Amino acid sequence: MPCWQSGLVACGLALIGLMGCASHVDRLHPVRTEFYSGRLPEARIEVDKLARKHSEDRDVFELDRAMIELCAGNPKESEKILRGVRDRFDKYEKKSAKELAEAMLTDDTKIAYAGEDHEKILIRTFLTLSNLMADGQDADAYALQIGAKQAELTAKLTKDHEELRKKAETAPAPPELPQVALGPYIQAMLHEETATDASEVVRAREMVVSYVPGFRDGQADLDRAMGDNDIPLDHGAIYVFTLVGRGPTKEESEDIPTQVALLIADQIVSAVAKQTVPPTLAPIKVAKVVRRHNRVQSVHVHLDGQSEGSTTTLVDVGQLAVSHYEAHYHEVIARAVARRAIKKGAVYIAKESLHAESNPVADIALTLGGIAWEATEAPDTRCWGLLPDKIQVCRIVAPVGTHQLQLQSADTHGIYGIPASISVDVHDGSNTYVMASFPDDRIVGKALVSGVDTE
Repeated sequence: MPCWQSGLVACGLALIGLMGCASHVDRLHPVRTEFYSGRLPEARIEVDKLARKHSEDRDVFELDRAMIELCAGNPKESEKILRGVRDRFDKYEKKSAKELAEAMLTDDTKIAYAGEDHEKILIRTFLTLSNLMADGQDADAYALQIGAKQAELTAKLTKDHEELRKKAETAPAPPELPQVALGPYIQAMLHEETATDASEVVRAREMVVSYVPGFRDGQADLDRAMGDNDIPLDHGAIYVFTLVGRGPTKEESEDIPTQVALLIADQIVSAVAKQTVPPTLAPIKVAKVVRRHNRVQSVHVHLDGQSEGSTTTLVDVGQLAVSHYEAHYHEVIARAVARRAIKKGAVYIAKESLHAESNPVADIALTLGGIAWEATEAPDTRCWGLLPDKIQVCRIVAPVGTHQLQLQSADTHGIYGIPASISVDVHDGSNTYVMASFPDDRIVGKALVSGVDTE
């Protein structure tokens, strides 16, 4: 066998040997295991190892590092990490032509990860919470950023769908996306404490009710904003924020391309390779956002031994993730279809240039190489892997002084698991903030209390 033929066969076999590389979600498994077991130092070590080993994806690992630091009682460090990732993600949104071309020949993991839309919103959400649990000086500004980012992403999605509908009347209208109510909730909470602008409090409370009609405390909060403050003399308010359940991740899946996805894919291929996409019903490997089944539904709150009820959902993180990802899902499938078409086209061109129809060895080698080339493509499962499923809150009015809070997981049948006790100081006419993570039957890390130096 001539050397060039041997080389082709070897190349095909070598490519096959590259199949089966671990995905991001596989790599993240040890971090999630340690985190949900409450071993935060070990989780920190694992995520740092991954960030060093896969430095090109450092930012996505930094998101999980930020959650570890926040739950470990280091809100300032969490804020610092999230601020850096936020700024870099904003920069990465402007992807280079070189990156996009490389991704067409490999997969989307070769593009600098700029975060999914829900992650961009949630970065600002957790910046707000992190700052609130530290000195709170920038919490109002961060809360405004949540709404601004949502508006920016919604406008872009609407524009993209309008462009698509010009090319295909059957293209779907832009979907209604859930709005994150934590921004206006925090703004109302802060302005209510300082009593600087009653109209601003009412406006923010109205936004919360509009964004999350099912929020248990929404109407009562609005009624309070429109009436008299319910905090009597020598009392203050305690806001208990809880991170409840295990949040969404991305996992590998297979799906059939839709007509809209094929249309988008054809546009990509025409721009990159001057080809067209043949109609195909072959399943395509893609990443999909997956929600977890969580037993924990809320966190029950006792103050000095008396029940104060349970936390209620302000932000449904799982729903937010699924809704935003589904809004772009046609594009995810389209890029996978376009890659398949470009790779097949490249193999056909190579066969023609080597006259493979008259050379069985070359034909087999190139066919093997083409199969392996397609098979080595990995769906982009990069994601923020330590998000909660829900962000919840409970507001309590309490007398001035030191109080004991007890937090305990609750499901549809009642409380269960191991309770966590926290000492809280209440000041006259002021807010005190508490935050704790309950992914299942117990707290992970420690409960944070505003005004308490934890770093």
